[in-house]
Parts: sequence; structure tokens; C-alpha cells
Amino acid sequence: MKIILDAFGGDNAPLEILKGARLAEDEYGVDIILTGNSSEIKRIAQENKIDISGMQLVNAPEIITMDDDPSAVIKTKKNSSMSVGLELLASGGGDAFVSAGNSGALVMGATLIVKRIKGIKRPAFAPVLPTLSGCSMLIDGGANVECRPEMLVQFAHMGSIYMNKVIGIDNPRVGLANCGSEEHKGTALYQEAYQLLKASNLNFIGNIEGRGVPYGECDVVVADGFTGNIILKMYEGVAGALMGRIKDTFTKGLKNKIAAMLVLSDMKKMKKEFDYNEYGGSAVLGVSKPVFKAHGSSKARTIKSAVGVTAEFLKNNVLDEIKDSVNLY
Repeated sequence: MKIILDAFGGDNAPLEILKGARLAEDEYGVDIILTGNSSEIKRIAQENKIDISGMQLVNAPEIITMDDDPSAVIKTKKNSSMSVGLELLASGGGDAFVSAGNSGALVMGATLIVKRIKGIKRPAFAPVLPTLSGCSMLIDGGANVECRPEMLVQFAHMGSIYMNKVIGIDNPRVGLANCGSEEHKGTALYQEAYQLLKASNLNFIGNIEGRGVPYGECDVVVADGFTGNIILKMYEGVAGALMGRIKDTFTKGLKNKIAAMLVLSDMKKMKKEFDYNEYGGSAVLGVSKPVFKAHGSSKARTIKSAVGVTAEFLKNNVLDEIKDSVNLY
């Protein structure tokens, strides 16, 4: 199993990417292909005593930054680590591609270089979010700002297949993100999508309000990319703010520090349960080969997790399931 890793994608590249690549090879037994400035990769690996001797290096001197326009991946920076990695995937040089780089560029590159699955109208960004009952997928998390009702139905099918095959949830519950639980709520897009989902063979439970997401009221949260991205960013922001406030509370004064020591193991468990790093990468579902996006601020552990979930995706033949299901919707 060969997984192509964008060595220069993300805020902490390339050092944390190389560390994560080493951890991933050791834990999952996959073969890593690194794309990026080869001489720089070798220098940083040597300086930080990271063994990359068994990894293949594919030189790509340019870098797509977070500030670059997404079109750079196919226009102005064709020799970037992301572009070269996607081209390598498309040509059969690897089995999957993982990047912590520019999300917009990754989705555009996946769509135009790797190409869509025949019958899929638009690929979707599909992050998996921690919840009180485990985890839920949010699809679309930001790839498609404007959607049609049938696109939301495709998102629901792809998300349901992923949550079944990769996360192991039997008959995943699908909910439609909306401003109310009643069937008539929302815009024309959501009202029509509701009826299509209701008539589908999915385990559709109806509309789900934003407050229901962290409680795990459904396993697949379906939304257009505009709504989904707002949910995603608010989710991350509230989780970060809450954990920060808890830390401040437990480090304020001797009494609070003693209390913190008494519940330290429980607090560590809670922090792990709500840590996005545990889920590593978010799939770009709907493209013909596996493409995964790791968080832009990923450290080594997150990169390792992203490679792990990508390997699980490959092992469970999720793409074949999605391709076979296209006729159903």
C-alpha cells in the first residue's frame, strides 16, 4: 500500500510531516512517498535524526501556501508538492494522497487532476467530528458553497458508506442540517433535499439542528458547503475555547490545582475524546482515487492518524462501494 504524502503542505511542514511519516510507516506498515523539495527534505530529516531511508522522494520545488488561490494547483504552481502528488496519484504512482495544505487547492486539484467518480456531480469535503456518543461525519464541510438537492443526496450516500466501512457503524443515521427539526423548515434547497432523502434507501432521521451535532444525534450530517463550513469552524472554535477555559480554571490557585490533580486522568480522557487529531484526515469524497485532507496545523501525531485512516479507507474498498452505489441515486 503506497500513500503519497505532501511534505510541504500545512503550517508545520515539512518537519512535522516527516515525523508523522516515520510514525505512520512504523505503525501501519505502509509505504510512504514524499513529494516536495527533495534536498530540503533530506536536510531537515538529517538535522532532526528522522529516518526516511525507506521512503521514496519525488522532487517538487514549489509550495502552495494557505494564501494562494486554489487555481494555483493547476495553473501557476504545477510543480508544487500538492500538484505533483495529485498527478502521481492520477497516473497510478500511489494508492492515495494526503495533504495538510490549502483546502481549496486540494479539492480543486482532486477534482480536475484526479477526476470525479463517473456519476458524482461534485466531490465533497467530509471531516469526521468527535461527539458525545463517538463521532459524526459532516458532509459537505466546505467544498461546494452552492448546491442542488440531488447533490445533498449524493453527499448523504457517500457519507453513509464511509461511516459504515471505515468507522464501522451499522446502518448510519443520516440527518439534514437545518434551522429546525420540522419537515417544512429551511430554504427551498433543504425542503426539496428533505423529500429526496426521505424517499431514499438511507437511514434518514430528518432534520438536525446545530446543537444536536455535538450530542451525536446522527452519524452523517448533510449540508451544503457554506452551511457545513460554518458548522465546522464554529465546532472547532467552541471546543478550543471551552478546553482553554477549563485549563485556566484548573490552574488558578492552589485549591484548583489540587482539584485538577484529582481528576487529571478523566480530563485527559475527555480531551482525547474531543481531539480532532484522533481522526486525522478528512476524505474528499467523490473523486476517483483516495484523497485526504489533514488539518492545516497538523503535528506529527495528526499526520500519522491521517495516514492510518487513509489506509483503512483503502483496506475497506470504500471507493468501490461508492462507485457501485451511484446507480442508486
